[in-house]
Amino acid sequence: MNPLDTLLDLIIPAAHAQAAGGAAPAQGGLLSTLLFPVVLIVIMYFLMIRPQMKRQKEHKAMLDKLAKGDEVITNGGIAGSVVAIGEVFVTIEVANGVELRVQRGAIASVLPKGTLKSA
Repeated sequence: MNPLDTLLDLIIPAAHAQAAGGAAPAQGGLLSTLLFPVVLIVIMYFLMIRPQMKRQKEHKAMLDKLAKGDEVITNGGIAGSVVAIGEVFVTIEVANGVELRVQRGAIASVLPKGTLKSA
């Protein structure tokens, strides 16, 4: 017998054993590999995406209820009372005779009535 044949006989059965034995763990590895990103996306949805969508909905409802005379504060920290409301812009009075026009989405919150007069 040729020494090369014996060497090949030793290598080839080992390769077949590795291929046969390696197929079963690959199935479990595939399942865990696919399961991890799905679980991660579900966690991200409940911790980040869903609360953000809820805040956006509340902010939109607040902007829809906006009326003349409401006291508001903008994202930039400017406080004033609403003088005029348009489709895109809102005019707020920050002092006597001083009016600013800001985008409707720039209004962060509506303050309780009388907050600006007491300050």
